[in-house]
Amino acid sequence: MPEKSSVDIRRSARLSVAPMMDWTDRNCRFLHRLLSSESLLYTEMVTAPALVRGGALHLLDYSPDEHPVALQLGGSDPRELAQAARMGAEAGYDEINLNCGCPSDRVQSGTFGAVLMREPARVAECVAAMREVVNVEVTVKCRIGVDEQEPQDVLPAFLEQIKAAGCDRVTIHARKAWLQGLSPKENRDIPPLDYELVHQMKTEFPDLHISINGGITTLAQAQEHLEAGLDGVMIGRAAYHQPADILAEADPLIFGTGQIADPIDVVQKMLPYVEAHLADGGRLHQITRHMLGLFAGRPGARGWRRMLSEGAVRENAGPEVILQALDSIASNAPVEQVV
Repeated sequence: MPEKSSVDIRRSARLSVAPMMDWTDRNCRFLHRLLSSESLLYTEMVTAPALVRGGALHLLDYSPDEHPVALQLGGSDPRELAQAARMGAEAGYDEINLNCGCPSDRVQSGTFGAVLMREPARVAECVAAMREVVNVEVTVKCRIGVDEQEPQDVLPAFLEQIKAAGCDRVTIHARKAWLQGLSPKENRDIPPLDYELVHQMKTEFPDLHISINGGITTLAQAQEHLEAGLDGVMIGRAAYHQPADILAEADPLIFGTGQIADPIDVVQKMLPYVEAHLADGGRLHQITRHMLGLFAGRPGARGWRRMLSEGAVRENAGPEVILQALDSIASNAPVEQVV
C-alpha cells in the first residue's frame, strides 16, 4: 500500500478550488499554487475507465509544486474505481475524490456524476473499495439532490451511507442538479442555493468534515461559512476568473500564514514554467488562457487580456508576449506603485 501523505489535507481544505473540466488542468493549478501556498487544489475530473481501460496515465501528470493537490475521479464501478484510486495514490496525490455532482449528459451516460445521488448504496460500495487500497483520504463531492428528490430527506441518508463506508470528508454543492431539462451551465445557476441545509448537515453529522460549494464569490463569504461552523469552502468560477481576488489573499486571511501575493510577482514566477513548457513542445496559450483574469478589475486588465488572447496563439509565441502584456499593467499602475 502506498505511503501515507504527510500533507495536512483537512487544514488545506479550509479553502479549495473546485475541479472544473477544461479549466483546472496542471497549468492552471501551477498558477493557482503561486497565488496560494495553502489552498487545496483539485484536478479536472478524470474517469476511472480512461485510466484503467484506456491506459491514459498522462492524465495523472502534475508538478510536485502543486501539493496539496487532490485527484477527482469519475466512475461507478467499485473495482475499477479502486484501481484508479490506487494509480492516483501511487502518483502521489494527497486525496482521492469521487464525483457525485456533475450533471452533464456525458457523465450521466456513464452512470456516474450527479446521477449517483440516486444510488447511495453504490457510492458507499465505491468509497469502501477505494479506501481499502489507498492510504490517502477518499472523499465525495455531491449535490443536495437531483430532480424530484427532496434534499431534506435524501441528503442525510446519502451522507449516512458514505460515512459508514469510511468517507470522513464531503464537499456539498448546495444546489440540486436537474438531469433533464437543464444544461450543465444552467445547473450551476438556476437551481436555488440552500446553504442552510448544508449547515444543518454539519449539525447532524458533527464528526463529518463538510465543505460547502456553490455561488461563493468572495473570501468574505467564505469566512462567513467557516465562522458559522463549516470545515471548508470550495470556490469554483470566481477562483478561476478572478484568481487574485480569491487566492492571493487566501493564505493570510483563511490560513493565518504568509502574505498577500502580488499578481505581478506571480507572473514573473510563471516565466520559468512557461519556458519549460515551450521547450517540451507546448504552446503558450495552453498556459496563458488561465492567466487572463489575473488582473480582473484592475487598471490595464483589458489590455492584459487582449494582448495575451491575441499574442499567445501566434506561431512561436513565447514569454515576450507575457512581458509585453505585463507592461500594460505597469503603465496603468498609480505612480507611487511604479518602481
